[in-house]
Amino acid sequence: MSSTRGARARARIEVTAAIKEEARRQLVAEGAAKLSLRAVARELGMASSAIYRYFPSRDDLLTALIIDAYDSLGEAAEAARTQASGEPPARRWAAICEAVRSWALAHPHEYALIYGTPVPGYTAPSTTIPAASRVALALIGILREARQESRLTPPALPDELTPEAERMAAEFAPDLPPQVAVALVAAWAELFGLVGFEVFGQFHRVVEDRERFFRHAAARLADSVGLT
Repeated sequence: MSSTRGARARARIEVTAAIKEEARRQLVAEGAAKLSLRAVARELGMASSAIYRYFPSRDDLLTALIIDAYDSLGEAAEAARTQASGEPPARRWAAICEAVRSWALAHPHEYALIYGTPVPGYTAPSTTIPAASRVALALIGILREARQESRLTPPALPDELTPEAERMAAEFAPDLPPQVAVALVAAWAELFGLVGFEVFGQFHRVVEDRERFFRHAAARLADSVGLT
């Protein structure tokens, strides 16, 4: 009996993986807005009713793809942090930034799914938050390590922004100075803005040596959050 359950579980894992792989192919060909469970089932030779046993709706399939993309990106960022563990904090920060860029260039359609134009009619559920937070948590980890090593200099902060800075710090980094929390959020947004501009072609005929340009920008971001 247990062997039968095991075989069914393996079969379910394999079919789920095939559904997601075909859905990713359709993302490339048609875009997320046109993703259809019926079209995926048709390409896999499944009855349209059968696919709903794996994903009850298009939104459930989209959510699974989004979580997979965030997890893949997060794994790349965390691996870069580990590989740079013996480097100074600013270099560890830059390693994460460069890993984000490399992943996005290698997976432009998955990047577009999580950081591109929102899919009409879709709202990401809270189940996507842990995966979506992985890059930010890796960056926060660098700042915590830098503070422990006395290599973090909190940037200046206007008085009028102090209440918001304190709220931010209390919410996601209570062990970091409020000034650093504000700078971190700005740097996080700028990082994905830089990457998005490159992935979506906005740097065409503007930035030619994009790798050196990005390394320079990542170093400026490290400086902006107080990494010395």
